[in-house]
Amino acid sequence: MKLFCNIKEAQGAHSDVENLRVAGLTRLITPAQIKEQLPASKDGLRLVVESRETERRILRGEDPRMMIVVGPCSIHDPNAAMEYAHRLVELSERVRDRFYIIMRVYFEKPRTTIGWKGLINDPHLDDSCDLAHGITLARKLLIDVLQLGLPTATEFLDPIIPQYISDLISWAAIGARTTESQTHRELASGLSMPVGFKNGTDGSIQTALDALRSARIPHSFLGIDQDGCTSIVKTTGNSDNHIVLRGGREGPNYAPHHTALAAELLRKFNLPPAIMVDCHHSNSGKDPHRQPIVWKSVLEQRAAGRKDLIGAMLESNLHFGNQPLPQDLSQLRYGVSITDACIDWETTERLLLANDLVDG
Repeated sequence: MKLFCNIKEAQGAHSDVENLRVAGLTRLITPAQIKEQLPASKDGLRLVVESRETERRILRGEDPRMMIVVGPCSIHDPNAAMEYAHRLVELSERVRDRFYIIMRVYFEKPRTTIGWKGLINDPHLDDSCDLAHGITLARKLLIDVLQLGLPTATEFLDPIIPQYISDLISWAAIGARTTESQTHRELASGLSMPVGFKNGTDGSIQTALDALRSARIPHSFLGIDQDGCTSIVKTTGNSDNHIVLRGGREGPNYAPHHTALAAELLRKFNLPPAIMVDCHHSNSGKDPHRQPIVWKSVLEQRAAGRKDLIGAMLESNLHFGNQPLPQDLSQLRYGVSITDACIDWETTERLLLANDLVDG
C-alpha cells in the first residue's frame, strides 16, 4: 500500500524567512485514497449510522439505557485491542437491555508536556512519527472493530485526522485540554456524530458549557477536503453534544451535588441536561482502584431518578494498571496500558454485570 506521495525538503522562494525550523514535509495519501484502499463494509457503515441514532435517542431521553464508553486509555497494540473488542462485544450483548456499549478506540493522546502522542502519531513506539502508517493502522482497526458489531468512540485532537477516520466513529470526545480551543469547537460543529465535551483540566464546567453553545451553531474555518486540498469548511452546527464531567485540579465532580449543579447550569443556558461522567482522570485521582467507586455513585444517582445522567466512561484494558514505554519493545507486557492506568477485564465485567443499582 502506498502511504504517501513524496517527501521533499521544506524549501520555498523565501527560505531565509519561512520554514526555518521545518526539517521536512511528507505529503500524505489523501482521505479519499485511503478510503478507497481501506473501505468500510456496508454492514460497518450501517452500524455507524444506527449507533449514532441510538446515541441521539439516549441524549434526548427517548432510549432509557445508559451510554457507556469503555475501553483502553489508548490503543498501542492492535492485536490486544482486537482481543479486548471480541470480549466486549460478547459482554455488550449480555447487558444490552440496560447499557449501550461503545468501545473506546483512542489513537491520539494530548500531552501536558512530553510523552507518547498515540498510535496515529507514533505507531512504531520509537519517536519515528510515521503518521502515514499510523493513519492506516487506525483505519484498519476501526473497520475490524465495526465488523464485530461494536460501535467505536475516539477523541479527536488533530483537526485533520477526522477526514481520514470519522466515517467509522460513532461517538467523539473533545478533551479537557482542547474544550477551550476555538479550533476544536469549530471542528465539533461539523462532526457527523454526537460529541462529548469534557470540563477543563481546572475543573471548570463553564468552559464546557461555552464549548457546547459554540459547537451548536454554524462556523466557517480552514480544513482539507477528501482530496487533501486546503478548503473553507462551512458547518451547520452540531446539536448532538453533551458535557462530560471528569473532575479537575480541585478534585472530583461526580457526586450528586456536582451533577445537580451541572444539570442546573445546562438548563440555565438552554442546553439539554445530558451528562456523562468520566469515572477516571481527576474523578478517580487517576487511581484505577477508585473507578468502581465513581461508577457506583453514578448508578446510584441514576437509580434515584437522575435521568440527566445519560452515560459513563470507564478506562479499561485486558490487564490492570499501566507500564512505562521501554526502549526494548520486546519488554512490553501484553494488554497493559502505556498511558493512564486502567482497570482490568475482570473488574470491567463485574461492574457492567452488576444489576442491583440500575433498575431505576
